[in-house]
Parts: sequence; structure tokens; C-alpha cells
Amino acid sequence: MAKFLLSVHVLASILLIGPVTIAASLFPRYARQALADGPEQQSAKSSVQLLHRICRVYSVAAVAVPIFGVGTAEVMGVMGSAWLIASMALTAVAAILLGIAVLGIQDDVVTQLDKPEQASPSVQSLTLRLPRLSMITGLFALTWLIVVILMIVRPGSTTGA
Repeated sequence: MAKFLLSVHVLASILLIGPVTIAASLFPRYARQALADGPEQQSAKSSVQLLHRICRVYSVAAVAVPIFGVGTAEVMGVMGSAWLIASMALTAVAAILLGIAVLGIQDDVVTQLDKPEQASPSVQSLTLRLPRLSMITGLFALTWLIVVILMIVRPGSTTGA
């Protein structure tokens, strides 16, 4: 049972968290183009809407990853391990970064793009928030990188690597 749960956990991580991480990382670039005047504005607007939809849908589906992770840890008997607790804490940090910071700014950009008239002060305000969004998505990706390393190396584990 442990091998099955671990396989589902790893596959869910790759198929659900990977797309969110990539879409969130690409969003600021296309948002900058969509908020600016220019020939790429319309295609960038479509890209922004698609990337936002990917982030929203996959972030909800990605809840399966920690669920299967906890199930796997329970079956393997490693629930109290420090590496697992650290991974769970980092997963919570990543969820907060995505749910509040990333999706919040993305919502603001998509809402602005849906308005028929692009008000200059609000566009400028959003444009100034995009570098921060890039930084937050980088932290989101870094958080998952650390979780993957903890899951592979399992420091202090007696069950072997």
C-alpha cells in the first residue's frame, strides 16, 4: 500500500504542482505585456487569462498532494519525522503564498484587463506590483524545491533514502 500511495503522491506532485509553478512564474511577464499598450497586448491578455485559469484550477486540484502525502507518511510510520514536519510546514507556506499573494495579484490583473476602459493610475499600480509577484512566485517555486529535496534526502531518517 505504501508504494501505491507514494506513487500517487509523486505523480500528483508532478502533474498538479508543476503546472501551477510554471503558470505562476510566466504570469508576470505576460501581465506586463497585457497591461502595456502595444501590438502584443491582445494576445498577452489571452495568455494572462489562461495562466490565471491554470493557477486557479490546479491549485484546487493540488490539495490531493498533501492528502496522499499524509496517507503515505502514515502507512510508512514516519509522521513524527523532522523532515516530514518541515516539509508539511513548507507546504503550508507555499499554499499561503499561492492562495493569498499570487492568486490575489493575478485576480487584480485579470479584473483590470476585463474592464472596458484601462484607467491609467490603476494600470500603473498593478504594473508596479508585478516585480513583487515575480519574487513571490520565485519563493513559491523555491519552497517546492526545498520540499522535494527534503522528501528525497530525508535528513535524520532511519528508513533509508
